[in-house]
Amino acid sequence: MTFIKTPVALAIFTSLVAQTTFAEETSNDIAAPVTEVITIDGDFRATSLQKTASSLSVIASDEINARNAQNLEEIIARTPNVNFSSGTQRARYYQIRGIGERSQFKEPINPSVGLVIDGIDFSSVGSIASTFDVEQVEVYRGPQGTRFGANAMAGMINITSNKPSDTFEGKVRLSAGNYDSYSAGLVLSGPATKKVNYRLAVEQYSSDGFIENDFLNRDDTNNRDEFTMRGKLAIQATDDLTIDITTFVADFDNGYDAFSLDNTRQTLSDQPGFDRQDTKALATTFTYQGFNDFTLESIFSYADSTLDYGYDEDWAFVGIRPDWEYSSEDQYFRDKTSATAELRAVSKPGGEIFNKSTAWVTGLYFKQEKTDLLRKYTYLSADFTSTFDTDNIAAFVQFDSQLDKKLSLTTGLRLERRNSDYNDSEMLAFSPNDTMVGGKVVLSYQMDKNNLFYGSINRGYKAGGANTEGSLPADLREFSPEYLWNYELGYKVNLLNNQAYVRSAIFYMDRDDMQVRTSSLALREDGSTDFVSYLGNAATGTNFGLELEAGWQITPELELYGALGLLDTEYKGFIDSDGNDKSGDEQAHAPSYQFNLGLNYQLSDHLLLNISVDGKDEFLFSDTHQEKSEAIEIVNLSLSYTKDDWQVKLWARNLFDETYATRGFYFGNDPRDEYTAKAYYQLAEPAVFGATFDYNF
Repeated sequence: MTFIKTPVALAIFTSLVAQTTFAEETSNDIAAPVTEVITIDGDFRATSLQKTASSLSVIASDEINARNAQNLEEIIARTPNVNFSSGTQRARYYQIRGIGERSQFKEPINPSVGLVIDGIDFSSVGSIASTFDVEQVEVYRGPQGTRFGANAMAGMINITSNKPSDTFEGKVRLSAGNYDSYSAGLVLSGPATKKVNYRLAVEQYSSDGFIENDFLNRDDTNNRDEFTMRGKLAIQATDDLTIDITTFVADFDNGYDAFSLDNTRQTLSDQPGFDRQDTKALATTFTYQGFNDFTLESIFSYADSTLDYGYDEDWAFVGIRPDWEYSSEDQYFRDKTSATAELRAVSKPGGEIFNKSTAWVTGLYFKQEKTDLLRKYTYLSADFTSTFDTDNIAAFVQFDSQLDKKLSLTTGLRLERRNSDYNDSEMLAFSPNDTMVGGKVVLSYQMDKNNLFYGSINRGYKAGGANTEGSLPADLREFSPEYLWNYELGYKVNLLNNQAYVRSAIFYMDRDDMQVRTSSLALREDGSTDFVSYLGNAATGTNFGLELEAGWQITPELELYGALGLLDTEYKGFIDSDGNDKSGDEQAHAPSYQFNLGLNYQLSDHLLLNISVDGKDEFLFSDTHQEKSEAIEIVNLSLSYTKDDWQVKLWARNLFDETYATRGFYFGNDPRDEYTAKAYYQLAEPAVFGATFDYNF
């Protein structure tokens, strides 16, 4: 296993363990505890992070603000074994423990990693994950088959924005940085009436981006123009009924010009692309507590998104090499609607069953999605159109049994039925239907208030589908659901009178009927061979690793924290789309180690310094070629001065301007070298820095 042999990973792991061991031997006479109670909102019941029997990270608002993260992609490296892929202006797809999609073009896909924002499902359309006025980000690693179902085979990211307040409060934020970047945000919150509280958060962010188009002599072809608005109402309708309403508007009108023939941040395209998303969404939760034994929750959401994506396919200008060049554009226009409804009953204290030993949850879930696609491509004889409609209905149940004072058993089961219909302008039509079963068994031992041990078995799944390539034989057109078994052992502990903590987990994941891209060879009538790439259930695989998070308040002024993820992945029985046997190879976008180390140092009553380092090992960019990223270490820094109701912060991400890639390809696309196949990369952000002013009133 490669990660065990990695010197950097071993050094980080040793430092964290040594840090914890030393902490146990140090005096308890320290001021404020570092392990404040962090509440998890994404599960059926709100629970403490330290007492949750699963591998789960929480990114709190102070960490987001210290890094001045504008979007989820700029803070996600804080968590172990989580990666993302580009190919878009903002990260749209995430990978957890090496599992997750990396792009989507005309084919419909089923996400392995779900994204939920304030109860609204934005899986596979996560570009609009703005972090302004966000309370926390919860990252669930491993399948969430009982709670989230088909969109969470590898895990789930749950983003919760701040709730309406009981008293009036407001906030103004102004920020400016290099690349002509600026943002302006406003938050207003408080009581509208005695029974209604509100919150409104609005932000506009703009940047020229960090790409220069040398042919057009412009520095804004990869610009960002992002508007986000959230509105919330908390209504105490009666003594027993509360109603929570969330509205969400996002208008991201971004350019897209990120492909360079020279693998730099200088492009030569004459037709820069775009990556736009216009979303309007609504979520409503009714919570009724008038029953003696349980609370009844009804949750409804609706999202309507327009997603436009296009790029200059040749990455160059007309005239770059007249005897070899071509010129084309590829553009995708999607209209996507999603409606969900969930009804669940959650037992109250005193409403337990089985001799008052077992709390319970049961419910029904329904989701309807519709996606209309229009593709405009230079080399199509006519525009391509398609419609893809899905209906999901699920029933779930979970039991939390207290076997004795220290030992508890959680069992969960989810049965989900998915019906789908696909039609396109090439006269393809199919209607794959799947019935999927997921669940979990978790045994936890709370030795005392500070020590939790657990072991779990989880089963996750994602739905099957169909390929849109018309030349495929009928028996290869559709593919089946993929399943994943996750076996996990974990230990969480608070140390030194709550001055330090360690959260650790070791896991083994067994993937069955993996949905991977492979190939088919068919003989044409003229005797030639038709080579067709398609998605099929062509492999099994294993993903094995460790996750560790730790923190220590050494003195009242100094806090250290860190996270480490180790991962070893492997394909079994996989023949790729070029006919190569990939058995034993590692899976794509699965670095063997990732880490984060940081410190907060209170220089004075008003001055706070934050320094953090994110690192990850090299990883394969794709299953179809052998190009890899480079191992990286990225330094981030912020210095905040706070007094009374205002704060000024100087910040920098990627302080030393490291150049590294977030996506890689291998093919020929440069007419200057007669289209010789070689590696191309999409580069991550360079050094970005600026200042932010916050005023609370």
